[in-house]
Amino acid sequence: MNRKSHVIAWLASHFLVLSFLSASAAEESLCKPESAPAAASTPVRSPTRVLLIPLLRKDPDSAENERWPERPAAEIEAFYRTSFSAQVTWLRDVRKWEDYYRKADMLAQRSAPFDRVILIGHGGYDGPILNGHIIQNALTIEGDHAKATRIVEAQPGVAEIFTVTYDIRQNREFSSFMDGRWKELSRKDSTEIRNILISKERRLQPLDTACLQRQCSAAMLASIPNDTDRDLKRAACESICRVPLFVLRSFEELSPERFRNFVQSLRSLVKPNGLIVLGMCNPGSSVPERESPWDVGGALVHSKLASGPHQTYVHLLATATGRSVAGPIGKTSAEDVVNRVTLFEERRPQRYLRIVAPTERCAP
Repeated sequence: MNRKSHVIAWLASHFLVLSFLSASAAEESLCKPESAPAAASTPVRSPTRVLLIPLLRKDPDSAENERWPERPAAEIEAFYRTSFSAQVTWLRDVRKWEDYYRKADMLAQRSAPFDRVILIGHGGYDGPILNGHIIQNALTIEGDHAKATRIVEAQPGVAEIFTVTYDIRQNREFSSFMDGRWKELSRKDSTEIRNILISKERRLQPLDTACLQRQCSAAMLASIPNDTDRDLKRAACESICRVPLFVLRSFEELSPERFRNFVQSLRSLVKPNGLIVLGMCNPGSSVPERESPWDVGGALVHSKLASGPHQTYVHLLATATGRSVAGPIGKTSAEDVVNRVTLFEERRPQRYLRIVAPTERCAP
């Protein structure tokens, strides 16, 4: 074989790795933190210490078992032990973020940082999702005005806020109901709370029959041929013809301090030249440009956190933690998580995995 053939063979053998890494790196900012050593931006090639974090959560729209992330975690553990003779540690029984913080803090105090930290579970444009944990719950009264507030965290840094406001003089029975039942109600799903309160309102607050006759007479309803349209019309009329006892609001807000807690926790667990792997749907996906990012997720990505906005959650987390981060582009499955980790460690090419090294933003 001549020299030219040797060169071609060498290039071919390295193209697999280079094409894999450059596919995700091509879109990255060119500015790098000058103070960071070059080795810190490249994950260690032969990991010897690996931390697996199965995030136990059942998809409410499916019949899956909440422990589904443990199966791919076990397969990944076997891979690292066999391929690298690595020491593999699990962070077990994490169902809400308070579980994670408590267990991660205990582990960080007694263990050296890891080469790989791999989170497996459900996720989205704003990162991993766990069961909603109530971080604030209160019923406050100022004068005649009462406000029940519940704040839940399912993703670090995104607060889901649910409020019920009402006049305590308008209906004493409803006010007593809220006083005695809000703590119990606040533990339920937002949709269930809404349905319970609406049902209570219907029992306590009668319809204005004259209004109902004007808006929704029997003849008017009979003229609507479609059953669904008729039900919608009747519901709209009842809404108009019943004086409401309360006002519900459900919205999301950023919680920067909670996001920083998550970032600090990951920094304590991962070596500077380690890698965070997000084994879940969409952390590597570019967030659709919408007038309101809350409609599709991506509020954290669109925010100013870590000199944002960022292209994806993977970009955001890499910049915030100062660690390399990898995550799928688009939907994924338990099998996909195992395959992507295996292909990455074997330096084999693959699609739909974004890998981002920590960078500084070129512009504020």
